[in-house]
Amino acid sequence: MEKGLTTADYAVFIIYFIIVSVYGYSIYHKRKKDEHDAKAYFLAEGHLTWWAIGSSLIASNISAEQFIGMSGEGFFLGVAVAAYEWLAAVALIIVAVWFIPVYLKNHIYTMPQFLKTRYNESVALIMAIFWLFLYVFVNLTSILYLGAVAINGLTGGGYLHIIMVALAVFALVISLGGMKVVAYTDVIQVAVLIIGGLVTTYIALTVVGEKFGVGANAIAGFKALMKDAPEHFKIIIPRPTATSSQNEINKYLTFPGLASYLAGIWIINLNYWGCNQYITQRALGADLHTARTGILFAGLLKLMMPLIVMLPGIAAYVLYKNGSLPQLVGGKDGAYSAVLTFLPTGLKGLSVAALTAAIVASLAGKVNSISTIYTLDIHHKYFGKKADERSLVRTGQVAVFIAMILAVLFTWNDLLGIGGVGGFTYIQKYTGFISPGVFAMFFLGMFWKRTTGAAAVVGVILGFLLSVLFNEFAPGIFGNNTILYTAYPNGKGGFEIPFHICMGLSFMFTMIAMIGLSLAGPKINPKAFELDTNMFKVKPQTLAMILVTLLLIAALYVKFW
Repeated sequence: MEKGLTTADYAVFIIYFIIVSVYGYSIYHKRKKDEHDAKAYFLAEGHLTWWAIGSSLIASNISAEQFIGMSGEGFFLGVAVAAYEWLAAVALIIVAVWFIPVYLKNHIYTMPQFLKTRYNESVALIMAIFWLFLYVFVNLTSILYLGAVAINGLTGGGYLHIIMVALAVFALVISLGGMKVVAYTDVIQVAVLIIGGLVTTYIALTVVGEKFGVGANAIAGFKALMKDAPEHFKIIIPRPTATSSQNEINKYLTFPGLASYLAGIWIINLNYWGCNQYITQRALGADLHTARTGILFAGLLKLMMPLIVMLPGIAAYVLYKNGSLPQLVGGKDGAYSAVLTFLPTGLKGLSVAALTAAIVASLAGKVNSISTIYTLDIHHKYFGKKADERSLVRTGQVAVFIAMILAVLFTWNDLLGIGGVGGFTYIQKYTGFISPGVFAMFFLGMFWKRTTGAAAVVGVILGFLLSVLFNEFAPGIFGNNTILYTAYPNGKGGFEIPFHICMGLSFMFTMIAMIGLSLAGPKINPKAFELDTNMFKVKPQTLAMILVTLLLIAALYVKFW
């Protein structure tokens, strides 16, 4: 097991880089006639196929925090963490059938525009500024930092800042071409990501088979995993009892069994996939059928993601438990990197290419969303009301450049402390607190005509405050056992309510407050959207995709229940 990369590995990586660069330039050259069309630049309006939309959704979603963080959770929790991916497919069905028609019928191109159209300009401006700060100082920085650390470790170390700048420049070049270039290069990125990820999983399983003496093949290795760690193949984590160990309690705090399915995991998924500029932007420039098909295609791809981002973590757990993974460092977050050391020459280069593809696709997609929100929802409204199409595109490109420079500056010496808490935890911490209020504001705004602008403002603020209350202070104020929750010892001298349950409680009380405030207003808000049942009808081929997805999810849950 060699440390670092060989000449063959670098050759594989360079080939990947050349292919993406040449393809991206060809797409840019073809759309040069649209280079001063703002909608073409920001949304690739009318230019994206369903497979480009679906591939881009997955490429933008899967990044270093998934490879490292989800593998780490696979090491710790097992298959239970796959619920994030499998239920995301259900969330994507909901978004495709019910959310996207509302956006497209009302010509919504950005999430702040949705808030202005449905509520008022104050709500839109507040959330536009919030999303810009979140995307730049939480998402962009954590993706860049964790990605650079991961690749630096694979190359043998000592190149952290060079890799950081290289990733930023690579993503910058792609994103300057606009959404069409981002989306179509994502098709290659997701192909590399899946192929490289599956190769890593295959090698990890064959190593397990060899170590257990059951044969050097993936199927034998998978059976050995299930036999040696049966608790890691149970989708529902049991509720702790008086005799539970701290490790068992920690697992439940991370993913509280059936309670997760009644609370936070739906809020996380529906808010992320349905109310997030970074994600929805891919579909907002297409017609309804193309958008729906692309989103459902992404849902089908989502079902296989645990093979790539979770199963290597379980393999690492079994190998480590049996003394066959001495190279594991850094606890569960080191699981994926430790498994990669088993890859032979050339394939290690492919794994680095897969990881780079995930990182660059996420960086490019995120910075494009930053550019879109700033240009269309802030600059065009408040600083450049008379700006023409050419000027808006130039402003968007400048915004891309500035956002990436800020990300590099704040990541350079880890000024935000991302390394101290981990990139995955860092993102969850700062986005999870706001998710209940944002999702309540979007959900009621779409489907209840009585919801008012005042209720939306209160909902966002109250959702955040309630999240802080339940996560940080509720056990100390109200006790550890109430009718609403049970807090468990966290092993650090305190008690915690599982994060998913906190989100569910925050969402419930936020909804109650928003409904109560809206009932004091007019029966129909003048800014409410007009809905009709025809908007939500689906074509037979769309229904077939939905049924296939649901049947596959049902089969997975039956298998691992």
